[in-house]
Amino acid sequence: MSETLTKSAARNIFFGGTVFFFVIFVGLVAHSVTKANAIAAANPVTPSVAAGKHIWERHACIDCHTLLGEGAYFAPELGNVWVRFGGLESPDGARDALKAWIKNQPTGIAGRRQMPHFNINESELDQLVDFLKWTSEIDTQKWPPQVSG
Repeated sequence: MSETLTKSAARNIFFGGTVFFFVIFVGLVAHSVTKANAIAAANPVTPSVAAGKHIWERHACIDCHTLLGEGAYFAPELGNVWVRFGGLESPDGARDALKAWIKNQPTGIAGRRQMPHFNINESELDQLVDFLKWTSEIDTQKWPPQVSG
């Protein structure tokens, strides 16, 4: 048997490997699309949630907060703020508490980081809270690891 790789053998290895990894790639894409569609069906984006996302972006909340691990680390993680405010036990109470918290910022407590006051009206607050509730319902595979934020 020859010690060198012939041109035709190299070509066959190249094309065989290309086809093999292309098939793997197509399979992974199909799996990802199927998984993403199942997640989207389980947690649909309502018009209120979309409007809340726009409010989140307009006020650049991610400049201070993290959302599902992305963003700045100056202020608490907000991917699970709904759970921290008791949304699983009392959804109406959590909604009212979150709205009151946002409205009453900055708190003026010395030595604490302060969130600025945003002039957000009542309907925008409802939409922002809907967005935060929606983010807490995403299957993040237990991220963030602590409920404390």
